[in-house]
Amino acid sequence: MSTTDPAQVGYSDVLAAARVLQGHAHHTPVLTSRTVDEHTGARVFFKCENLQRGGAFKFRGAYNALANLTPEARRKGVVAYSSGNHAQAVALAGRLLGVPAIIVMPVDAPRVKVDATRGYGAEVVLYDRARDDREAITLALARERGVTLVPPFDHPHIVAGQGTAALELIEETGPLDILLVPCGGGGLLSGCAIAAQALSPGVRVIGVEPAAGDDVMRSFRSGTIQRVNNPDTIADGARTSAPGAITFPLIMKHVADILTVDDAELLRAMWYLWERMKIIVEPTGALGAAALLEHKLDVAGKRVGVVVSGGNADVKHLCSLA
Repeated sequence: MSTTDPAQVGYSDVLAAARVLQGHAHHTPVLTSRTVDEHTGARVFFKCENLQRGGAFKFRGAYNALANLTPEARRKGVVAYSSGNHAQAVALAGRLLGVPAIIVMPVDAPRVKVDATRGYGAEVVLYDRARDDREAITLALARERGVTLVPPFDHPHIVAGQGTAALELIEETGPLDILLVPCGGGGLLSGCAIAAQALSPGVRVIGVEPAAGDDVMRSFRSGTIQRVNNPDTIADGARTSAPGAITFPLIMKHVADILTVDDAELLRAMWYLWERMKIIVEPTGALGAAALLEHKLDVAGKRVGVVVSGGNADVKHLCSLA
């Protein structure tokens, strides 16, 4: 990393991650929509990480983290906990790099995500979200099997890898006035903010999280880490309990604001992206778009980037909610 402080990640680390990911991660497309521009009064650019390998931005951080392991650590393997996208990312990165992976997932995780994780060759260990502590289970497995823990967001290599999404976006679009980024634990948000501030000085990077899981917004407002337990939201990828010791200082340093959207707003945005832009986006992936489409901020006359973070939608279940 770029400093001796492990809680710090810099633009040079994002550039290093981009070199690691070259030829392995997809350079995902940037889409525009005249209808969205007319609706918002802005020029909007959607970075489509729903079309990333594994169906979400998480592949960037997972591959960067596993690629930076020592040869011995790679041989022994890794363990991770996730409701789905980080699970698939670590499993896929492990398969590509020859690193055995164990993934701890909730029993109520979307079936499509559990099946994909197993399909990439990982061992899946299920737990009860209401009763069990996933971090305690994961740490116990790490000790018992001598494997390396790869956290979903609170890790320098994870943050740097996720930041390559904004790096690619701004290299393609040019400077932005606003960048909207989905937020769970803050890995994507903090990484993208680092890259965006370096490439587009003065850009306002804004995180968007579900209203039921507003830990990052409350933490941002108060200046101290706040927690929420088992948030009940359709955005399963953002059901984190708190920002991390690494991500939170980076958010405080680089991010302009945190907004929230409720599940009804989130579903409306998701349907909009499905129907108008013809892209399949999961609820968490639509967080940034929801803030934009629901007019949570004034974007008139601005150049706005929106990170669409994932597309691993349980289509049958989500259609039942229409």
